[in-house]
Amino acid sequence: MILGIDVGGTHTDSVLMRNREIIRKSKVLTDKNNILKSVLLATNAIATSEDIKKLRRIVLSTTISTNAVVQGQLDPVGLIVMSGPGVAPQDLPLSDEAVFVTGYMNHRGIEAEPLDENELSELKSRFSEQQLNNMAIVGKFSTRNPVHEMEVLGFFEDKAKHVTMGHQLSGALNFPRRIATAYLNESVWNLHSRLVEQLTTYLKELGTDVPLFILKADGGTIEYKQSGSYPVQTILSGPAATIMGVLPFVPVDEDSVSIDVGGTTTDIAIFADGAPLLEPQGVQIEGHKTLIRGLLTNSIGIGGDSHVRVVDQKLLIGPERIGSAMAFDGPVPTPTDAMIFLGLADIGDKEKAAKAMELIAKELNRTPAQAAQAIVDSACKSIADKVRSMIQEVNSKPVYTIHELLEGKKLTPTKAIIVGGPAPYIAAKMEELLAHAVIVPENSEVINASGAAMARTTVELNLIADTEAKQLSIAEEGMQAEIPRNFSVEDVIEVGKERLIQKARAAGASEADLEVEVADCQSFNVVRGFNTTGKNIRVRLQIKPGLIKHEPI
Repeated sequence: MILGIDVGGTHTDSVLMRNREIIRKSKVLTDKNNILKSVLLATNAIATSEDIKKLRRIVLSTTISTNAVVQGQLDPVGLIVMSGPGVAPQDLPLSDEAVFVTGYMNHRGIEAEPLDENELSELKSRFSEQQLNNMAIVGKFSTRNPVHEMEVLGFFEDKAKHVTMGHQLSGALNFPRRIATAYLNESVWNLHSRLVEQLTTYLKELGTDVPLFILKADGGTIEYKQSGSYPVQTILSGPAATIMGVLPFVPVDEDSVSIDVGGTTTDIAIFADGAPLLEPQGVQIEGHKTLIRGLLTNSIGIGGDSHVRVVDQKLLIGPERIGSAMAFDGPVPTPTDAMIFLGLADIGDKEKAAKAMELIAKELNRTPAQAAQAIVDSACKSIADKVRSMIQEVNSKPVYTIHELLEGKKLTPTKAIIVGGPAPYIAAKMEELLAHAVIVPENSEVINASGAAMARTTVELNLIADTEAKQLSIAEEGMQAEIPRNFSVEDVIEVGKERLIQKARAAGASEADLEVEVADCQSFNVVRGFNTTGKNIRVRLQIKPGLIKHEPI
């Protein structure tokens, strides 16, 4: 059996699954000050002590890191950047947070300027005075040669609580994105470390050593202790859980849309030929463009508990959530109250929902029924408009799925999978507005938890071979090795596959899910004096994302 848990901002959902079937499910309120309590309550609501003994896997998706970034609750970071020439420091992200130091590698990974130890000594004293214990170190071409990042680490590690090095997070060359990624990783490290500690306690409380994973932004999982070094990968795991949850219901070889209507926001994702779309360069969150491999999602600040009010005779819905619906003793009218009043939803206190609609109707000079219908229509129209604008935006640029680039692909969705608590109540209206066939899967209210439970462990590696310099680099591992001049693309892939499988096993992947894909492969001739003197080979490999083939044994 598998236990899937989704820790949301309002509720913590849990499912107990066997052979991809939900045996039991539950929703409990999330205690943001005590995640351990919430996870234990969610587990005990569906699993007995005998069930715990039969568990083969626990997977958790969480909004903790995401919320910290969105709400600006980030820890201060000592950000050290080795930018070298070519880009003005003020044009780089987080330039006001960073300290730019001497020393850099050139584009081939050869030292062009050494580090200045006196400069680093002064910086060390300054960080100590400022009590900056968390540090991020980023060099422009550290993916080609991480030596400078590692030397700076050695200089500071006796004083630092934790250090993130840029080359460990991604082998991609995008320097500005690597700065933002390293900074975010370190700024949420303390918060995520406390989560890891709580999950260790959680397993002890359950009396089990079953493998426990956390969902990443790319829809794959990472062993929870390993995630402690890379907490930035868990940002946006909530929307990824939705995508993995709806995946079994997405028609193969068809373009589709998924719409997850939550309490505060609605998350939208698109599937091309049955596969979810990917952010090709990395996800963006609160203005930070990162190298975090992630699924393409979009959000709108409208949900079942969004605050509904009238301003200047105009109906406004969201984006803030003040509390539950008035039908559930909340403080202000919400779309949920409107759905209850109209008889679309048979939940909550109907009299309190009616009172909520009377408040809005009075300000709109309409009947309560007209006000309720206007709220539902407006909320659905906003979601439908967002879906259409997202499709239009995606069609204006190359389409990337989790597996490949689809050359010349234009998306024309014909199906919409709607999930979340309000899904059954708005399905008919959304079908009318989108002109798509609408599917509301069974157990849609806990789809995130089931998506997390069934997600496969994913890892990736970026390899660069310079046959002229006779050097092979694997950025994420900080590894460099000597190679012969006749080293080929096939040789690079073979070495990469072996290392990737080792990394995947260490991350907790089951043997049945070790499907290696060549996600990108490029080879360029190195020419000097009109002669080809070698090749520059770049390969990106990944464990194929998707759902586990069967329960681990």
